[in-house]
Amino acid sequence: MRDRDFEDFRRFVAPLAPARLRAFGEPDRIHGAAGVELVADDGRRVLDFLAGWGTQPFGHRPAAVEARLREFLDGREPALYTSGVSPYAGRLARELCRRSGLDRAFFASGGTEAVEAAVKLARAATGRRRVLHLEGAYHGCTMGSLALMAQGPFREPFGPHVPEVEPLPFGDVEALRASLERGPAAAVVVEPVQVEGGVRPVGEAYLAALGEEADRRGFVLVADEIQTGLGRTGRFLASGSWPRGPDAVVLGKALGGGLLPISCLLGDARLFDRAYGTPETAELHYSTFGGGSLACVAALATLEALDDSLLAAAAGARLAERLAEALRDRPAVKAVRGAGLLAGIELAGGGPGSSLGLWLCRRLLRAGYYTGLCAHDGSTVRVHPPLTTSTAEIDAFVEVVAREARLLEQSDLREP
Repeated sequence: MRDRDFEDFRRFVAPLAPARLRAFGEPDRIHGAAGVELVADDGRRVLDFLAGWGTQPFGHRPAAVEARLREFLDGREPALYTSGVSPYAGRLARELCRRSGLDRAFFASGGTEAVEAAVKLARAATGRRRVLHLEGAYHGCTMGSLALMAQGPFREPFGPHVPEVEPLPFGDVEALRASLERGPAAAVVVEPVQVEGGVRPVGEAYLAALGEEADRRGFVLVADEIQTGLGRTGRFLASGSWPRGPDAVVLGKALGGGLLPISCLLGDARLFDRAYGTPETAELHYSTFGGGSLACVAALATLEALDDSLLAAAAGARLAERLAEALRDRPAVKAVRGAGLLAGIELAGGGPGSSLGLWLCRRLLRAGYYTGLCAHDGSTVRVHPPLTTSTAEIDAFVEVVAREARLLEQSDLREP
């Protein structure tokens, strides 16, 4: 990145970006990326243990996805089918439905669009208005999905919010049932693991109750798998292990293989037919670039690469378990949570205004690992490397985290 490029970004895009980079000590001029590795202009090499904030399932610049895109660009087929009937969208929908067990798809560009599509689908299909979500959630930043956001700085400046959207206490079965008794709901939207909320998995008892209540009361159970789907937890979908599967699933981030933005709402065809099943209603919800050829080609290549062996490797990585074992009896660490290649390290003594999470992220970056903080929980460091990360790379990372946790216990944090 040239100095002029950096200055243009600071001036015309995000003036505070340099301050953030300095606070974290992040390399700000990246000139190369391959697999898990980022290379800065000064030659510094960093392993991206956030997988591009979840967008890079196979690491940066995956060769198989790039090859498919080049092959398409060398041809003559339309990048956008103006009729709206795209063979690439059809092929992608068929494969996603086959692997998810659902049977209809709607494509958009970003995860927040897919969440809003799910809310609209539920309201239109059920004729109801109430939408419930869990406290601590992060479902996107556009106005509809923002109503499902956790209380705090991401949400509060933008009110008033979409009405009849209500939070539920996290993991509280009785509170769920009491809320449903107060009136019918169109949907309950749940992340299998609240990544931004502190990498908090939803408990089995709560998931079982959700399934029972969905069958009993007829609301649409939506799994937001933008951060947990496509192999992150060692399954194609984390919700694939739920006692009763969701009626709709939202995917994004990793679906484009790290090269193109694409998101998807998968659902039961009966819901789509009730909501959009007549000539008058068929196109009431639409996205111009949803299902565009290039994005679908990238997603098809991603699904092809996401085979059983890669899912098994992600499941066998046991990242959270290895970290928990290495950090056992460390006073600096309160808890380690996660599944597959997703982990959160909650630091003891953290809380609002705490610098502990930032301290650990900066120390890990100096050691060559790029990690981050949970958006709603600055005391929890989130870790989710590419699915292709080797066992040796994971073992080395765990050793470094254990070392830094020992140093954290000895530090006064005045000079991280």
